Amino acid sequence: MYFVLIGVLFSRFYRIKGENKAMMPEKLQIENGFNFRELGGYQTTDGRRLKKHKLIRSAALSTLSKRDLTYLDEYGLRYDIDFRSPSERQKQPDRLPAQTTYNFAPVFTVDETKSQTDDREEDNRLLTERNAGFKQMLDAYNDIVLSANAKKAYRKFFDLLLANERDNESVIFHCSAGKDRTGMGAVYVLTVLGVDQETIRADYLISNEFLKKRRGFKPVSDRVPLQAQNATYSENMRALSCVSEKYLDCALGTMQREYGDLGHYLETELGITKQQKKELQQIYLED
Repeated sequence: MYFVLIGVLFSRFYRIKGENKAMMPEKLQIENGFNFRELGGYQTTDGRRLKKHKLIRSAALSTLSKRDLTYLDEYGLRYDIDFRSPSERQKQPDRLPAQTTYNFAPVFTVDETKSQTDDREEDNRLLTERNAGFKQMLDAYNDIVLSANAKKAYRKFFDLLLANERDNESVIFHCSAGKDRTGMGAVYVLTVLGVDQETIRADYLISNEFLKKRRGFKPVSDRVPLQAQNATYSENMRALSCVSEKYLDCALGTMQREYGDLGHYLETELGITKQQKKELQQIYLED
């Protein structure tokens, strides 16, 4: 079933519109990182495309090699936006090219997605409570939408996107796994730029394909001995380690219930004006 789902997701990027073919997200050639991808190439509903070398989404940057740093410098990386919590940043600080400016925009004060938790009580809950991981993720997505801290972080995100005016200079935005906080950031910016919701949803879900190939990423503590792990633990691990349409639908449903819809949320809660939307499209879309 998993591979069927991934096949469906990939097929969404190959819809034929006349002679135009929607483009796949480009996986960047990073040695010691994962879920790195270029958002340039996506097509908007009015037929324009996102510029390349402008928007990159990823997971953590703490393990990048010297070759990776050189690659990103030559790629034009100039702004880094870190959505992680203070404790995540302290444990695994970003490695960046010399020309890249670091910007801290924590969506949560603690990591509610449990991407890098180190908590024995949490480990025990994952072993004993069915659906604990799933419930934790729904709570996290609700907080991404509702919390003042998250709104402040994503407003800062858009301010930095507006500052990235030069061609071939890129912004990278990331969290620990590059799937939830980063995923919602991508939903927001792709919506403002005019990409259709089907493509946005597929971009969000394709993180599962990238994360499947991750190296060295542990979404929860590794202190639970293998022999102690059970079916409940495995179920909760899967919930914490992936993205799901149910998570995205939870966030969008909360927006609709509390604010009207995604577009209204971006305007009223993140403060994206019509003029700023126009400026962002001028910066990030091809003529």
